[in-house]
Amino acid sequence: RHFMVAAAHPLATRAGYEILRAGGNAIDAAIAVQLVLGLVEPQSSGLGGGAFLLYHDARTKRLIAYDGRETAPAAATPERFLGADGKPLAFYDAVVGGRSVGVPGTVKLLETVHRRHGRLPWAQLFRRAIALAENGFAVSPRLHTLIARETHWSQARARDYFITPEGHARATGSLLRNPAYARTLRLLAAQGPKAFYTGPIADDILRTADQATRNPGDLAHSDLARYRVKVREPVCDDYRSYRVCGMPLPSSGGLAVLQVLKMLEPYDVAAMGPASFWSAHFASEAERLAYADRGVYMADPDFFRAPAGLLDGDYLHARSMLISTNRSIGTALPGDPARHDANARQWAWGSDAAADFPSTSQIAIVDRDGSAVSMTTTIENGFGSRLMTEGGFLLNNELTDFSFVPLDQGK
Repeated sequence: RHFMVAAAHPLATRAGYEILRAGGNAIDAAIAVQLVLGLVEPQSSGLGGGAFLLYHDARTKRLIAYDGRETAPAAATPERFLGADGKPLAFYDAVVGGRSVGVPGTVKLLETVHRRHGRLPWAQLFRRAIALAENGFAVSPRLHTLIARETHWSQARARDYFITPEGHARATGSLLRNPAYARTLRLLAAQGPKAFYTGPIADDILRTADQATRNPGDLAHSDLARYRVKVREPVCDDYRSYRVCGMPLPSSGGLAVLQVLKMLEPYDVAAMGPASFWSAHFASEAERLAYADRGVYMADPDFFRAPAGLLDGDYLHARSMLISTNRSIGTALPGDPARHDANARQWAWGSDAAADFPSTSQIAIVDRDGSAVSMTTTIENGFGSRLMTEGGFLLNNELTDFSFVPLDQGK
C-alpha cells in the first residue's frame, strides 16, 4: 500500500524494503539492493559490472535515464576477439580472462544517482550488505545449480570461493562468507567511488585483469580514472492510450520493446488472451522483427546515430503486416528504417555477430512518494570473466557483448 521493491533474491529485496521502511527513497533502496545482489547473486551483477537505471521523480514528474554501462579500455581495437587465423574466437575462449573486462560503471552510477536524488546517508545503505558478507548467507538453490554447471574456472581465487576443497559446488543452504567483499564495502562506504576508481581497489582490478593467466587484459589506471556516468533522454512513444518509456541506446531494450508494441497495435491482442497460442505467436513474431532491426541499426549513440525511422509509424505498420496467422517468419530480416533518413543512408550497414546468452539482473522499486527506479544490472555472462578480485567481487566480460567481427562482408 505504501512502497514496493522487487529483486532476484529475497535477501536483496529485504535490504531494499528495510531502507524504504526507514524513510529512504527508491534510489536509496536500489543502492542497498545492488550491494546485496553483488554478494548473494554474484554471477549476474556486482561492483565489477555496469548498469542502466531509469528514475521517475514523482516531485518533478521527470523521467531520467542514467547510463552506467562498462566502457572499453583505450587500448581496445576492433580485432580484439579475432584469432591468429583472422576468424572470431569461440565465445568462452574470448570471455574467460582479462581481455573481456571493461571499465566497471556500477559504483559510479550508484554514487551519481545518490548524490542527485538520494535521501539517506550514503554509508547507511551499505550496512546490510556488509553484515551479510561478514556473517555469511545461505547459498540459494539457483546459485548452487549455476556453480555446479560452470566449467570455465581459470582463476584459483574464484574457483576456491565457489567450489569446496573436495571439488564440489557450494551446497544449497551452506553458509558462504565473503570478508574481502565486506572490506571493499566498508572502504566505499567511507570514501565513496574515488576509492574504487583510484587507489588500492583500482590497483586490484588492474592486477586481476591485466595479469590473468588466461587472456591478460589491457586496462589502465587512466581508463578507470576517467570513467563517467552519462545522463541520457529516455526513449518514449505512444501505445494505444499509454505513454511508454524505456532506456535509450546503448541499451536496445527501450527501442525494441516500443517496436514490438507498435507492431502489435493493429491486432486485438486482448481478445487473444494473455496465455494463448495466438498471443505467444504474435508477440514472438513481432519480437523476431524487432530483434532483426536491433542487430543492424542499434549501437552506442556516442559513436553512431541510429536511423530515426526505427519508431516511424508507417514503417512499423508495414513491418507488422509481415506477421502471418498460418506460418512463422523464422529468421526475420531487418527492415529499412533509414530510407527517409539522409544521414543514416550514408552508412554501410553490417549485421551483428555478438553471442547472446542469458544473464543480468533487474531491480524495480517504487517508494512512498511515488518515485520509481527500474535498474538493469549485469556483469554480462554468468560469472562474468570468471575473475574475482582480491576485494571479493567478480569482474565483467562486457567487451564480448560487442560483435567479434569488426567488418561485415569487408565493409
